[in-house]
Amino acid sequence: QVQLVESGGGLVQTGGSLRLSCAASGSIFSINLMGWYRRAPGKQRELVATITSGGSTNYADSMKGRFTISRDNAKNTVYLQMNSLKPEDTAVYYCGADPSAYLLRYWGRGTQVTVSS
Repeated sequence: QVQLVESGGGLVQTGGSLRLSCAASGSIFSINLMGWYRRAPGKQRELVATITSGGSTNYADSMKGRFTISRDNAKNTVYLQMNSLKPEDTAVYYCGADPSAYLLRYWGRGTQVTVSS
C-alpha cells in the first residue's frame, strides 16, 4: 500500500502562484509514476501532469507553460508549481501514484486550490 498526503493548496488571486507537494509513504519502493489530477466543481476529473521515476513528464495541453511537475525521489515527493493561475484552475487537486508508468491507482485525499478573480 502507498499513502499519499497533499499540501500547499489555498486561496490565491488571479495571476498568482502556488506550489503543491505530495509526500508518499508505505510501499514507496514500488512507485514509478506520480502525478496530479484535478476536479473542478460540476466537472469531471482531468489530468494535470504526470512524471515517472526517470523524470519523463506529461502535461495536459491547457497546463503546458503554466504548470511544472517535478519530483524528488530521495524524499518520495512530487511537486506541482502552478503559475499564472486563473479562476478556472479552481479545483481540488489530487496526487496519485502507481508502480506502472501508465495509470495512477493510489490517491491522496486532495487539496483545495481556489483562484479568485
